Amino acid sequence: MDDTEQLLTIGVFARRVGLAPSALRFYDDCGLLRPARVDPVTGYRRYGAGQTPRAVKLRHLRAAGLPLVDAAVVLDGPEDAARDVLRAHLERTRRTADEARAVVEGLLREASGTPEDRGIRARARIGGAELASAVRQVAPAAATGAAREEFPVLGCVLLELVDGEVRWVATDRYRLAVRVLRPDGFEGGPRRVLIPADTARSLAEGAVRQVTVDIECAGEAAGVRLRSGADCREVPEGTGQGRSGGADPGGFPDYRLMLEGLETGRHRVIVDRVGLRDAVTGRAGPVSLAVGAGQGDVADAGGSAVPDAAGDQGDRAAGPVLEVTGGGREPVRMRVVRTGPGLRIAFDPAVLVPALEAGVGPDVLLEIAAPDRPVLVRSADQGSFTTLAMPVREGAGADGSGAEHTGG
Repeated sequence: MDDTEQLLTIGVFARRVGLAPSALRFYDDCGLLRPARVDPVTGYRRYGAGQTPRAVKLRHLRAAGLPLVDAAVVLDGPEDAARDVLRAHLERTRRTADEARAVVEGLLREASGTPEDRGIRARARIGGAELASAVRQVAPAAATGAAREEFPVLGCVLLELVDGEVRWVATDRYRLAVRVLRPDGFEGGPRRVLIPADTARSLAEGAVRQVTVDIECAGEAAGVRLRSGADCREVPEGTGQGRSGGADPGGFPDYRLMLEGLETGRHRVIVDRVGLRDAVTGRAGPVSLAVGAGQGDVADAGGSAVPDAAGDQGDRAAGPVLEVTGGGREPVRMRVVRTGPGLRIAFDPAVLVPALEAGVGPDVLLEIAAPDRPVLVRSADQGSFTTLAMPVREGAGADGSGAEHTGG
């Protein structure tokens, strides 16, 4: 960078290039768009005007739906590789266009009517599809089976109406999922309600057919109801709601403490979300994920996972690779973007796969502090959704029954 070049704050640069400041921070973490300067004391990022073309091109690539690993090739790779990536993405886009159009058309519904407001203590208006998506992402983290019998509160989803936001939270002690929604309208004081996960899913099934839904929390024993015009769905009484502004209902874990206690990730790995899900799915026991930890670097086109074949060392120049092993299946290697030293970490597929399935967008970012600490799973496409997944110790039983989760 020219020392005489004017530096722009992250807010000014974000407006210039059409990206949100949060996206710029994410792309800095990924190594695709580093700021020209970072204040060593405040951590404030500054960007040079000369970085505008790269930022705009990155915005266009992301708007077109390219995964970050492919966007990196277009931005920094050879021209032939960039053309191949773009052609492959264009073909994928054509194949999925009709399905995407049908989904969007199915979500467009006309709202009607105005809900009654007698006795309402708190109310928030949310898009029906957005509410249904939040429940779909969060509910799989609720406990099932023996864990739910031992700790019934963990078999519920926590619904919070607080600080002008609607929050859905679930955890089974090994996973934590939090989705924050910003409603079009919000009235009343803070309310917290526990809803059995199956009941939450049923509410979501009704909400997805509505354009907007009003979430209403009334008296202390009235629980919560969802209204859309004349349609009204109410959570059964006795679900376990808490008093306004009081303690978490039924002793639900304090998820805020979990998130605030996270250590800064030394390792950041960005990989194709669906490819990683498919590489982990179907494995009979704990799986190991390794980057730069002794495995050969074998890359494949398009960012998708392929079984390790010849191990051609000529592919090392294509970049770092994530290797998925264990669980009775052949190793799978995937092209990734990463920062930090090499690492190896193990997961129970029953924990990692649902976290990946709940994500949005083509990429997933794994922020890893250490192999024995909770891993933050997030994406650039949806900053409002947070997932934590606990790793396990390597060497557990091949059938997964001996999987031992690591520390808190």
